[in-house]
Amino acid sequence: MSLDLQSRAETLGQSLPALMAEAELLAATVMLGEHGRRRAGQGDEFWQYRAAAPGDSSRLIDWRRSARSDQHFVREREWQAAQSVTLWVDPSRSMAFSGDRSRPPKADRSRLLALALAVLLLRGGERVGLAGETAPPRPGRAQIVKLASLIAGEEAASDYGFPTATGMVSHGRAVFLSDFFGDIAPVEAALTAAADRGVRGALIQILDPAEEEFPFNGRTIFESMGGGLRHETRQAGDLRDRYLARLAERKARLAELARAVGWHFSTHHTGQPAQTALLWAYRALQGGR
Repeated sequence: MSLDLQSRAETLGQSLPALMAEAELLAATVMLGEHGRRRAGQGDEFWQYRAAAPGDSSRLIDWRRSARSDQHFVREREWQAAQSVTLWVDPSRSMAFSGDRSRPPKADRSRLLALALAVLLLRGGERVGLAGETAPPRPGRAQIVKLASLIAGEEAASDYGFPTATGMVSHGRAVFLSDFFGDIAPVEAALTAAADRGVRGALIQILDPAEEEFPFNGRTIFESMGGGLRHETRQAGDLRDRYLARLAERKARLAELARAVGWHFSTHHTGQPAQTALLWAYRALQGGR
């Protein structure tokens, strides 16, 4: 084993238990109660009674409940068929940014959210995997460990990351976590490919508060996390309005793309509690907002 590979393996070995523990704790703080898909369908768990409607088969009517009323009632059960959920966590260098030592890098927050969401879904009987071909959606505790290892061990290869629809199961669900600062065309292509397979999901844009506020003035050197882009200015404050306009334009475009294919879009800041984004993502996958 090379010294570089050994060093990376040791680092991963130290960080993985901490990531797993943090994700488990975050998942536990989201009070979802007994997991349920909350949709009518095949299953064993009672959900609700509803008034019988034209077209309902007589075998669906709950005659005991109907005997207590002048109406016929159908006993609905919760939908129990497992879904396949595919996660894409941006591994690019831009995700390593943090505007303050008190805040986690965007990469840390996106990994935490992805793994905590996987914990919730897998505990609920769903199948969860990663985009690509390394970890197709599967159920069970062992899948959590595999996902954590892959998410924590993925190395940045470029300044910006681009999602892929590879590995998504037809009519499943998907979540993309990224700052979405790179070229928008690959994002559009991935969403289109996912929609063609009947996949619905959510885009979560992870940003540092500094990227929202642009708190720069005077002489400033802007450099990409990979060092490939560099811009020096003596009047950084003069760029604020243009930067904020471009950021608003990118958010609007992402929201438009998501809406066009039936997905949800939200922005999460690393200065905010992770629980907020986790609960939003879970509800988005269930069809809410």
